[in-house]
Amino acid sequence: METQTVAQNSKLKEFFVDQLKDMYWAEKKLVKTLPKMQEAATTQKLKDAFGNHLTQTEEHVNRLERVFGMVGEDVDSTKCPAMAGIVDEGEDIIDDTDDGTAQRDVGLIFAGQKAEHYEIATYGGLITLAQVLGHEDAATILQQTLGEEKEADHLLTQIAEHDINYQAAREQAED
Repeated sequence: METQTVAQNSKLKEFFVDQLKDMYWAEKKLVKTLPKMQEAATTQKLKDAFGNHLTQTEEHVNRLERVFGMVGEDVDSTKCPAMAGIVDEGEDIIDDTDDGTAQRDVGLIFAGQKAEHYEIATYGGLITLAQVLGHEDAATILQQTLGEEKEADHLLTQIAEHDINYQAAREQAED
């Protein structure tokens, strides 16, 4: 028990909480960004994928709020430079591609998968740290979110590989 008490006041706990704040900001940013991606998407499959993931992402925000409580911390956020950059890049893709093209959907899938991969890496690390710190309950909640992020990434891959990439390959570039 003493080891766990020491761990709760450790540099590791401090880092864990900082990463929770980072992820909380990132998820809240995605709640604002996913509707824009959904609106910009051309195909219904991609629109639906972004819409469904928005619902999941809103739940991810709620879960993170519960995790803060489980580890005895106030809910707080810190700007996540990585997610901010990924979101900015996604907005550039929308600006730099033509409305209604498969090329735009390819770009949106890239942006979406970059966000998913960042989230997958971060949630994986958070789960490990939660376990080391003795917060199995928090690790279980984080694991649920990690599974959903992996599913979202897999769905984007399927959409790209089964249709969108081929449609974009047939679109003629403008001179």
